[in-house]
Amino acid sequence: MTGKPDQSVANSDRIVISVDAMGGDAGPTAVVAGLAMSADKNPKIGFLLHGPVAELKPLIAKKRILDGRVEIRDAQKVVTMDDKPSQVMRNGKGTSMWATVDAVKTGEAAGAVSCGNTGALMALSMLRLRKMPGVNRPAIAILWPSSNPQGFNVMLDVGADVRADAQDLLQYALMGTSYVRNSMDIAKPRVGLLNVGTEEHKGHAELKEAHALIAENAEKANFDFVGFVEGSDIPGDAVDLIVTDGFTGNVAIKTGEGTAGLLTSTLRKSFEHSLLSRLAAVFAYTSLARLSKKIDPRRVNGGVFLGLNGTVVKSHGGADATGISAAIKLAFRLAEHGFAEKLAARLASVVELTQSNAGSQDAEHPPK
Repeated sequence: MTGKPDQSVANSDRIVISVDAMGGDAGPTAVVAGLAMSADKNPKIGFLLHGPVAELKPLIAKKRILDGRVEIRDAQKVVTMDDKPSQVMRNGKGTSMWATVDAVKTGEAAGAVSCGNTGALMALSMLRLRKMPGVNRPAIAILWPSSNPQGFNVMLDVGADVRADAQDLLQYALMGTSYVRNSMDIAKPRVGLLNVGTEEHKGHAELKEAHALIAENAEKANFDFVGFVEGSDIPGDAVDLIVTDGFTGNVAIKTGEGTAGLLTSTLRKSFEHSLLSRLAAVFAYTSLARLSKKIDPRRVNGGVFLGLNGTVVKSHGGADATGISAAIKLAFRLAEHGFAEKLAARLASVVELTQSNAGSQDAEHPPK
């Protein structure tokens, strides 16, 4: 749940975001730089920063824009990328990650951001914030660059849980539509279910069952269900939301990140190949800069944990200041829109829809 920001870092108009200073590949220096970028762009944001005070205080002092905007909370322990989620759940108290999530639980912050271990962050978030009523499996939703007018599509799940049955995929569709509405201002999102083909007879039994469930509830939940979509539709303009299980989604985003990196490095090498190609790069600079911005993964850094009693954004472990600032911006935007409360209302409708479906099925097939 969310509550009023801590007034020691906030005025009446300021929204406080809780940030884990540790755990990222680039260390707290990049995190503090990301805070400074966010503070410079947005006067309505304040921060609770968690980590060793002795290490963080000099970094904050170098950023004049952060004066009066950051409160450091001392946390001497750090969750590493090698720590198992089960170990962190038992022994994580006192870590910067635990404290970051806990600030959302206590209402001191409206959202949390961490670059740390994804599995540990999800485990701690579930432990401290708990799942919303009606949620079986929380999901991680990400923004994907697309040819849609809004510039992005949303996809979930991308790694919170490798499994998902038909009811889970229905919940993902309903949670995802709420996210799309609040992050992109699209009143009636178009939803697609990721499959190996668009034909209704393709895919395994659970996907076919999910297709029927999502189609049945689309009108009640106010979204357009376009049916099955393929991998080529993820960056396309056929849908606004792609629903899939965590295993498939995670493979897809890692493939996309790798492809974007290959494209960028190949273009760079091509334009550096000869004097003529370097000259061509000068004339194509504006177009190349536009392309680079479009496929830059830092601009869409931040996976949102959906289905919990609070907003948690997972930043990429290798994020630099720009990427961390993007994750903070996402957490701020969701908090500003009251996303956690709207999602809770959406999930209440999930329970009603599920119970309604179960009741109608029982009426058609009474117990023997």
